[in-house]
Amino acid sequence: MTANKLIDMYAVQVFIVVSEEGSMSGAASRMGISQSGVSQMVRQLEEELGVVLVDRTTRPLTLTPYGIALKNRGSLLSEELSNLKAQVVDAGRGVKPDLRMGLVDSFAATCGSIFTKQLLGKVSQLSIRTGLSPQQGESLLRRDLDLIVTSDPLMDANGVIRYRLFSEKYFVITPKDLGREITTLEQVRTLANVLPVVRFNRLSQVGQQIERHLRTLNVRVPNRLELDNADALTSMVAEGIGWAVTSPMCFLQASAWVNKVTAHLLPELGLERSLYLVARRDEYSAFFADACETAREVVISSFIPRLKSLDTGVEELVNFDEGITCDYF
Repeated sequence: MTANKLIDMYAVQVFIVVSEEGSMSGAASRMGISQSGVSQMVRQLEEELGVVLVDRTTRPLTLTPYGIALKNRGSLLSEELSNLKAQVVDAGRGVKPDLRMGLVDSFAATCGSIFTKQLLGKVSQLSIRTGLSPQQGESLLRRDLDLIVTSDPLMDANGVIRYRLFSEKYFVITPKDLGREITTLEQVRTLANVLPVVRFNRLSQVGQQIERHLRTLNVRVPNRLELDNADALTSMVAEGIGWAVTSPMCFLQASAWVNKVTAHLLPELGLERSLYLVARRDEYSAFFADACETAREVVISSFIPRLKSLDTGVEELVNFDEGITCDYF
């Protein structure tokens, strides 16, 4: 098979029927074509792929490992093709899209349910995947997801559109019984010498960002404990295991532990992140604009008030302009 030649999807559909029927004749009867036509298409697939798909010495026919792989993947593609025409026609009529959405964990835990509730009335079907920002970005670029809420704006990626929801400054949390205020970088360095740091997983966007910044501030501590979610990280600090750097959204995600830690809002830390909605350019453009406005409304009407209710002052670290409309960059 030449590198640029595409597989005949009708032949794949015929092959799938052969595998289901267990014979060429059964597939021919079901498809309404001749048995020789079925056999020819299966042979053609084998020649194009350079593998044997069917063991013809058995009755009923059995699939080789190559045939099993083609059937499994081909069945999914065949189903997508079956729905393709209807989806194209519906899109032209303005019918609501099927949407596959990825949410970074902190947003999913704090705003995800409200955001989802708002979007459900605007789509025909919604599939949601949560996880780390790098994973969400990779899935968007592979076209496994259509829209993501992420801390990674994919600035080096072509063909994407992004909208910044808000930015938030990081701060330090320590165990409640530490009994000292942390207001300067020098005090952070001293703290690092007497108490272990509890880190976000360095595979995460947040973890990488914090790790790089601490190094630039000459805050160097051994890597002893990493967590992959804010709830677990804050609980470790609450139990006196160490101290950590976190963000307002991650702090709200761990609200069950907030009253057992102390938040230190030191301006000298000088580190912040932004959360973005990112999608592929020119796909569902009108819906993307609507999703931006919806997400922003969730941040204003739900996220900020709940941060204020923690009574720690961390809401002051969140920055956005309530007056702007949904714009892209």
